[in-house]
Formats: sequence, structure tokens, C-alpha cells
Amino acid sequence: MGTEAVTVALLLASAAAVTAAEPAYPAATWEEKPPAGVGMDAAKLDAFAKAVGGRGCVTRHGYMVYAWGDATKRGDVASACKPWFSHFLFKAVEDGKIKSLDDKVRFLEPRLAQLNEHLKFKDSLIAWRHLANQTSCYGAMEEPGTAFCYNDWQIALFWDLLFLKVYGATYDTVDEKVLRPLLTEPMQCEDQPTFMAFGAKDRPGRLAVSPRDFCRFGLLYLRKGKWGDKQLLGEKLAAMAVSSPLPSDFPRAKSRAAQMLPDQRTLGSAQVPDNQCDHLGSYSWLWWTNGLDRAGLRHWRDAPPDAYGAFGHGGPRAMVVIPSLDIVLSWNDANVKSRDAENESLRLLVASVGGDR
Repeated sequence: MGTEAVTVALLLASAAAVTAAEPAYPAATWEEKPPAGVGMDAAKLDAFAKAVGGRGCVTRHGYMVYAWGDATKRGDVASACKPWFSHFLFKAVEDGKIKSLDDKVRFLEPRLAQLNEHLKFKDSLIAWRHLANQTSCYGAMEEPGTAFCYNDWQIALFWDLLFLKVYGATYDTVDEKVLRPLLTEPMQCEDQPTFMAFGAKDRPGRLAVSPRDFCRFGLLYLRKGKWGDKQLLGEKLAAMAVSSPLPSDFPRAKSRAAQMLPDQRTLGSAQVPDNQCDHLGSYSWLWWTNGLDRAGLRHWRDAPPDAYGAFGHGGPRAMVVIPSLDIVLSWNDANVKSRDAENESLRLLVASVGGDR
């Protein structure tokens, strides 16, 4: 065999070995690697962190690569908690607690079938998939499944039906009975995430999690529901969660209030009607994806098209996954307060990646 053929064979063998290597996962702690060790530029990561502000961390190939501020501090992540809810919905379907995503939730909350008589009792049609895509139009006049209405009243309804009715937990026991055994303990989270960010009497269901633990959740979805040698969520469901955004031309509800349950609580906003934003062709099972909006513009134009994430308070609290770069990152208390700021932050991050992509 000639020298050139030997070289090619060695390169192919090396590539095969890399491909065959088991993906890395953090154990009780994240294994650290320097940025250069995973093909990233430390100085450019410094520029990224300076622009973002707050505190956070970046992981690549399953290793902790970079952190700024206190990435171990647990804190409320506002609406970035929502993909955790859809995760437990999918888990309930997978475990047979819910037969189908199309099951009507009125069987758990019969009072829904008695609301809005003048609208033909439309809320009796609300199914799990509507709640998990913000298309239930709960509190709005449109019929479920016909329009997008991002609102915190329906998210609280979703949370209560799922965790209190389906899983049989209470505000006081949901961490112990559901969150820890089914998710955070298998992922070996370090900073004790909780669904009681402000306690059981103040917006129960809000998630408090550290950036480094939030990255574990992102890594779970990057690896399509697999954690080490265990499949914590089926591959098809995990992939669907982050790749099924609403069509860009899907209507947005008008701001016309409809009747809600008399004791309905909210997970955040107290506005009535609550209709906070459009889906921008980038909303998939409570995740934000990098889709195309109504004008055909990419959600984050300077990030890879496969990027997706969870965002709270308009950007200051976030976790982002970029599968094509094998990156998961999270920040909190950041200066990022708009979609343009999200895009600029992700642009700076992508710029830190060298030839090893």
C-alpha cells in the first residue's frame, strides 16, 4: 500500500473512531475542557459573555467549556420554564397516563365544558396539544386550535391539569414526586431545580434552575431524549418537541377576552385578555425555534437554522441548543432583552467556533 493510501486509511480510521465514541454526559459534576480543546476561541467567548452580561455558561460536546458570573446560582427563569412542562406532558403520554395529545382536558376539568355558552362552549374542545402550543385560546374568543394566543392564564391551567390531576401531585409535593425522580435526579442536576421558584403561594409552577443545570436539560434534547444509557424520553417525541413550529401564516388571536374559570390563576401576566406576542413561525411545543416569520425572515438570522431554545422575560433568561455545533448554553439576569439582542448574542457565540464544527 502506498504512503498516500496509508494516510487516507489512517484518517478514515481516526474519523471512524471519533464517530464511534460514546457521547459525553456530565456525571455528578460537569467535566471541564478549555475552549481551545473543543474548537472555540476564549477571547471571542469573553466578548460574547461581556455582551450578554448577567451569568451563564457554555457547553460543547458534553463538556463545560466556559462560564461567567455565578452559573451555579439557582434562579427563576420565567417563561423559559415552559419546555419543561411539555416534557412532562410527553412523558405522561409515553407512560400511559394520557392516552393521546388529542385527548380533551374537559374530562379532568368538567367546568371547561360550561364556559362561554355564547361561543358554543368552545373550551370543551381544548386538547393537550392546544395547551402545549398556546393555541387553546383559553381566555380569548377564538375556538381552540384556530389561533395562537400566548397567555399565562392558559399556561397555569395547563400546569395544574398536568401536575395536579395527571401526576397527582400538589404544589408542596411536585418536586419530590415528579420533577426529581423523573428528570433532575436521572440527569444528576447539581443545584436542585424546583417548580416552586417563589414558594407554593406565589405563582407555583415557576421553575428556578441554575444555568449549568439548565444546560443539562438542553443536552437531553440535543441527544434526543437520551441521557447516558437511558432513554428518559422517546426519541421521536424529543425530536418532535423542537422541530414542529406553527406555520408562519398561522393566525394570531385578536385581543378579545372570553370567560375563564372563576378561580383561574396565572403563571405570570395578569393582563386580560393576555395575548403577549406572535409565534413568528418559530413556536414548537413551548420551545422557540429558528423558523421563518410572516415576512419570511429567519428568527435569529445569524444563528444556524437548527438552533432552538427557551426564553423568559423577552430574553434575559434563556437556554439555547445549537445541534449543528453540538453546543448548549444558558444565561440568566442578562442584558438580552429583544429578539435582535438574542440574535446578536448568538452571532457572537457562533463566531467563537473555529474550524472544528
